[in-house]
Amino acid sequence: MNKQEKNAFMEAAVKEAFKGVRGNHGGPFGAVVVQNGIILARAHNKVVSSKDPTAHAEILAIRKTSKILNRFDLSDCEIYSSCEPCPMCLAAILWARIKKIYYGCTRDDAAAIGFDDRVIYEILDIKKEKKHLKKIMLNRERCLQPFKEWTDKTDRITY
Repeated sequence: MNKQEKNAFMEAAVKEAFKGVRGNHGGPFGAVVVQNGIILARAHNKVVSSKDPTAHAEILAIRKTSKILNRFDLSDCEIYSSCEPCPMCLAAILWARIKKIYYGCTRDDAAAIGFDDRVIYEILDIKKEKKHLKKIMLNRERCLQPFKEWTDKTDRITY
């Protein structure tokens, strides 16, 4: 895939993040799963609206993709996330056998707006993901825009 296609996939993830923010569904996170240059599934965080602490964008996108493909092995797919995945989402990505993730914001960016996973990383003693997953940062500045909108919201529900 060329850079323009990758940017378009990340933009789709960012649009999902804005949907979540504007609908008060959950935090400012969006994700898309891509196979052979085609978006199979789009999702945004729905922790608040679904009252489900596991309803993170990456997990919802993986669930949708698995239903579409009727399989759990998504090794021929890539995931684009507006933010570096939390430990739970990272585990789901690995269980789905996805080998490449493109992400925009960092875990430190998320911590700066109240989504700090540091204690989970410490409990799990996760330092760096090794050879099983290639992580590539892409379009961080654009991905920070839903974070800004989330931070500025007066009616946001924090969790």
